[in-house]
Amino acid sequence: MIIGRKQEISTIKEVCERDESQFIVVYGRRRVGKTYLVREVFDNKFTFQYSGVANVSNAQQLSEFHRALLSQGLKTEEQPKDWFDAFHQLFHLIEQSQDEKKIVFIDEMPWMDARNSHFVTALEHFWNAYATTRKDVVLVVCGSATSWIIKKVFRNIGGLYGRVNRRIYLRPFTLKECEEYAQSRKLHLSREEIMEAYMIFGGVAFYWSLFTPSKSLTQNIDSLMFEQDGELRHEFNTIYESMFSTPESYINVVKALGGKKAGMTREEIIKKGKLTDNGGLTRTLEDLENCGLIRKYRPLLNKNKDTLFQLIDNFTLFHFHFLIDKAEGVTWSQLQQQPIYNTWCGLAFERLCLLHIDNIRQVIGINKILCGVYSWVWKGDEVYPGCQIDLVIDRSDGVINLCEIKYSKKAFVVNKKTDMEIRTKAGIFIGKTGTKKSVRSVLITANGLVRNAYSDDIPDKVDANDFF
Repeated sequence: MIIGRKQEISTIKEVCERDESQFIVVYGRRRVGKTYLVREVFDNKFTFQYSGVANVSNAQQLSEFHRALLSQGLKTEEQPKDWFDAFHQLFHLIEQSQDEKKIVFIDEMPWMDARNSHFVTALEHFWNAYATTRKDVVLVVCGSATSWIIKKVFRNIGGLYGRVNRRIYLRPFTLKECEEYAQSRKLHLSREEIMEAYMIFGGVAFYWSLFTPSKSLTQNIDSLMFEQDGELRHEFNTIYESMFSTPESYINVVKALGGKKAGMTREEIIKKGKLTDNGGLTRTLEDLENCGLIRKYRPLLNKNKDTLFQLIDNFTLFHFHFLIDKAEGVTWSQLQQQPIYNTWCGLAFERLCLLHIDNIRQVIGINKILCGVYSWVWKGDEVYPGCQIDLVIDRSDGVINLCEIKYSKKAFVVNKKTDMEIRTKAGIFIGKTGTKKSVRSVLITANGLVRNAYSDDIPDKVDANDFF
């Protein structure tokens, strides 16, 4: 059963019904479910399928590709000398096929592009000289190395320029989809536990698939993340090594960003990460954004300021908080009793809210209004004390929403102190930005809200249950 993905499924099916050959690219971060989606949509019925092999020579890759062709119906042919030969043999297999639609699925394509292999040039030739001469070929390619997909396919200025018919960016699950997945796996998780799991693993389908139904959430986290041989113990390095050919530069950037929740300017990243300011850093930041690991935005109401980059990947943030340079032998249940856990909960819940901004807009009735989403920080001066507003929604209808995000295990109580904090932040925001827009506060809580006179004064309220 496929959870969610209705739009993606509809798009793939609609494209396949067209009376001409189609080139579809499914991309997204590692472990998000690209391969599973394609195989389920086509019910594993392909004219040809192949998955690129990581860290092998070009000769070995060609040999494996040839074996796959032979095992899937190609009449005996000699071992291909290069990728031009290999794709020519693939076309022979297509010609032999009696399938109404010739569905060709190539997974992990970036791993097939060895140095000096001319793989991309051969792919261009296959598509332009062979596939497009027919009306029944559907080429579906996937790859976790999103930077490779964007550079070599989407931004191709050679034979693949403008050839991709559909780009399908597969996003992680939402909270609602994680709940549906948990129910389908009979994981018996409460919504509070689903939120905590989401704050650790995000909506990455593969991570959720590793949960053992007979274990509690805490036990699953311990076995996957904190045991020495836990399956996800070293996943952080695997993520970046699989997505990027030179992972060190990407890791240096996310490490720098991991220390500042509201984001950093390019100059701050360079200083913190001890990086070089050049075109390579620009590509690194673009790749991280395209993979959904960071986001960029301009400071609110100040278009002249530098762009800010913010780390938003839950798994990476969890790694920095609890796994990197931490003592061996610690367990999740032990960490839950320490102050670092409460600090992390607040930060992680803020990220969760940012990733569900569409739900927030729906609840407060602005889903049809054009909006920008920001964070805002004031460092303080002799007049106004410093403050930070983690989620600011700047609306095109003349209103700005200042979102106060509160994480607590129980229903949150707005007391006099909290009420004053919200009012003070709004006053500082208006005073320092000079905005002429109407400013409205929004209170977002994790486990409900105790209604009282203070809470009634807040115009808009959102509960995490609204994300499900």
